[in-house]
Amino acid sequence: MNAIIRPVKGTRDFYPPEMAGRVWLYQQMRQVSEQFGYQEYEGPILEPLDLYAAKSGEELVEKQSYVFQDRGGDKITLRPELTPTLARMVAQQQNQLTFPLRWWSFGPFWRYERPQKGRTREFFQWNIDLIGDPSPQADAELAAIAATFLKQVGLQPNEVQILVNDRELMDSALKTLGLTFEHRAAAFGLIDRRDKLTPEAWQTQASEAGLSPTQIDGLIALLENTGLWQQSDSLQQFFRAVEWFGVADYVRYSPTIIRGLQYYTGTVFEAWDTAGDFRALFGGGRYDNLVGAVGGRPVGAVGFAVGDLVISLLLQSLGKFPPYAGTPAEVFVTLFDEQHLEAALRLANELRAAGIKVASQYSPAKLGKQFKYASQIGARFAVVLGPDEIQRGQVAVKDLHTEEQTSLPRAELAGYLTRPNLT
Repeated sequence: MNAIIRPVKGTRDFYPPEMAGRVWLYQQMRQVSEQFGYQEYEGPILEPLDLYAAKSGEELVEKQSYVFQDRGGDKITLRPELTPTLARMVAQQQNQLTFPLRWWSFGPFWRYERPQKGRTREFFQWNIDLIGDPSPQADAELAAIAATFLKQVGLQPNEVQILVNDRELMDSALKTLGLTFEHRAAAFGLIDRRDKLTPEAWQTQASEAGLSPTQIDGLIALLENTGLWQQSDSLQQFFRAVEWFGVADYVRYSPTIIRGLQYYTGTVFEAWDTAGDFRALFGGGRYDNLVGAVGGRPVGAVGFAVGDLVISLLLQSLGKFPPYAGTPAEVFVTLFDEQHLEAALRLANELRAAGIKVASQYSPAKLGKQFKYASQIGARFAVVLGPDEIQRGQVAVKDLHTEEQTSLPRAELAGYLTRPNLT
């Protein structure tokens, strides 16, 4: 036998059970997005590398993006994120759009990273953004959407928390430590990498970045100051609005949250499981300069993105991911024998016309084997239409959950299969 060709490293095969999980997650994201009045959109899978080169950060562009030349010689990349695409789309039609925009999307992305727990090279991601409102209340709306989603998929505040900070507040605090602009940029990178390094390695990198021992000590003290947010009028307004949204139990301040992407300008946030078993569930923040950076007029914007993998792993670990239900077909129409194929197909079409999901048997097989197949794929009922049933104008129905079998007039079949008290 020929060797089976393996999938590309870092990609996933979605067999029906995995696909059902992804669709379920998408449905929860859609429901929450629409609950807050957001409209669905989509951008292209391919983008010019220039869209990310000066906006997303050196690591994302040079180390994580899938970059190639097209036949015209232009540098193209598989999209590693969606926010620059969104900014470009807004800039292109800025004069025709009605602000503020509330948009969301769900689709595939690619980053050339080392596959590990909670991280693949191809992933699916929910992006949701509010564009055209610069207020702290807009930031709070996005945090409320995130908390509502966590609650909807069954996660409680003792299991997940949304951690919030403000880059302007941190920049001001770093200035008080005597850090120059360059050193503050380096400090932002150090804060973002703190949970990825040992304390010794982190301090070594801080020294190599030019921070003095006194400044390093000051930075450590800053990252332990959980009351720092009270010095920010913006964050005070944010947390008041979070209370008004009714999700304060999911949201708290953390000075260690900074986000690595360069385009964030103000509020930033990430969601983490409280047990610390996984990397960040998702993250986002305010990016007021990005639309202007891609050629449009500057406009306030805030948003976040949720990858499908980490949140799915967390839900599975907590027993909160829905079990696979099998086929969407509620009914399996059996084939009595070859002579009755036409009758079986016509019956299946009658049921579909009545709004019932139906799968059919096309090759002769023993009824017992057909019942077993129907049960294994997850159908609830098996319908038999043999010569005796046809002569009497009836059908036989087997409930595959209870093993009960009954005969009834064919005209009553659709009503029987969709009766309100069916469980």
